[in-house]
Amino acid sequence: MRQLILDLLPETPPTLDNFVAGSNAEAMAALTEWLAGLHDATAFCLYGESGCGRSHLLQASGFHYVDAALLPSLQGVTADVPLAIDNVESLDETGQVALFALFNQLKSTDSRLLTAASQPPAHLGLREDLRTRLGSGLIYRLQPLTDAEKAEAIAAQARERALKLSPDVINYLLRHAARDMRTLSMLVVALDQYTLEQKRPVTLPLVRELLNMDTPV
Repeated sequence: MRQLILDLLPETPPTLDNFVAGSNAEAMAALTEWLAGLHDATAFCLYGESGCGRSHLLQASGFHYVDAALLPSLQGVTADVPLAIDNVESLDETGQVALFALFNQLKSTDSRLLTAASQPPAHLGLREDLRTRLGSGLIYRLQPLTDAEKAEAIAAQARERALKLSPDVINYLLRHAARDMRTLSMLVVALDQYTLEQKRPVTLPLVRELLNMDTPV
């Protein structure tokens, strides 16, 4: 079977520009203004269910990114630069003490702390003093894209590449590929490259080849 062509594509770094906002326009506007220094708050928290784009935005912020799910103690993390701490609900006791201290250090130097979690700070199982600090700034919920919004975004990205994707092809991608928007966007790039390589239009059989799938529609 052919290696999934996505593995051969260069990694597309997350940016604010390539984030598909959908119904999150208000949160995106607030985050952009906060990153530009137009709000005084030290902390900004994004929360929402898996796949809503929290990690994308934290990595796109330009801040030093740390995933607390991978480093729950925050060992070695300093307040020398603005911080983006993902999955703060995964912090262990040491990490919670560390983030409380980091917040105070960042605040004292007029720096910034961007965090993300599945729930708003007040509902997280963290130390009360840390919940209070994280909840003292701006808090926005991110809504996952609907299938219709994802389909619209895929179609728009395909049009930018002069790539013709039928509704059947888009629906097939939504049913059979990873459903996060970043992967779907990379699939558009992959389809563009693959159709040029094969000198064939984008059809369902071609998409199945790309995805290494033999399942019928």
